[in-house]
Amino acid sequence: MLGPVILAASRSDRMRRLISAAPVTKQVVDRFIPGETVDEIVPIVQELTARGLELTMDVVGEDITTPEQAAAARDAYLLLVDRLKELELGTRAEMSIKLSMFGQALEGGHELALANVRPVVEAAAAIGTTVTLDAEDHTTLDSMFAIHEELRKDFPQTGCVIQAYLFRTESDARRLAEAGSRVRLVKGAYKEPAEVAYQQKHEIDKAYVRILRILMEGSGYPMVGSHDPRLISIAQELARRAGRKLDEYEFQMLYGIRSDEHLRLAAEGHRMRVYTAYGTDWYGYFMRRLAEKPANLLFFARSTLTKG
Repeated sequence: MLGPVILAASRSDRMRRLISAAPVTKQVVDRFIPGETVDEIVPIVQELTARGLELTMDVVGEDITTPEQAAAARDAYLLLVDRLKELELGTRAEMSIKLSMFGQALEGGHELALANVRPVVEAAAAIGTTVTLDAEDHTTLDSMFAIHEELRKDFPQTGCVIQAYLFRTESDARRLAEAGSRVRLVKGAYKEPAEVAYQQKHEIDKAYVRILRILMEGSGYPMVGSHDPRLISIAQELARRAGRKLDEYEFQMLYGIRSDEHLRLAAEGHRMRVYTAYGTDWYGYFMRRLAEKPANLLFFARSTLTKG
């Protein structure tokens, strides 16, 4: 399978240099990451919201090695909140945050990440929006869930992400499927060992459906993170069986992937949120997008071969 190979490459400095230097890379990266600065991303936000879509915004960057870099990441999100306030789009765009970017892996990282994320969550709430904590590799999840629980004491709308390929996730879903919770379910995009995660696609798909049923039958607000047409149809059926109205759950898909489906679901009255990333440190995010779906890798390879 190519996925694990690509994920291994995402951690390679040599591969980072080679891919970053390739002439065609920028045009392909732009498909998934449509800007490097807040100013560049503003027209995208305006365009998508004008078409009836909502967004979750991700400032990319995970290779944080100093507290100063973590503070800079915090400030980048605070700048984003300011721009959303200026645009009066706070109710249409939330934010997704990886705690690794806020210093989680540093010494004293749990407390540092919590201290850095709290002002962002506070600022988001002040303009009528919220934050979702992205899931990363399994070794970080206990810390992420603890920070999520702490933030929800003051900001109960704070969301989190769970990953279907992990064995633990069904238990996590039962705990999280409570009134007021916001939970995004994804398949998972990190290289995880067989001791903690399903390795085969059919196993992951089955787990996704089991977990989605738990969320739909619970009292929280499920966010369906998938581009898979079959899983989208299953999600709609599970929502119908659970008696959910269209505004009691939502779909989330990545910017640049199945854009026509974004618009179709929105036109049908579904809440459709586009995960939109921006920033200069795009490499890790980009490589996981390639690993998630063979068609993405094909797109990159085809662009490389046909360039010029």
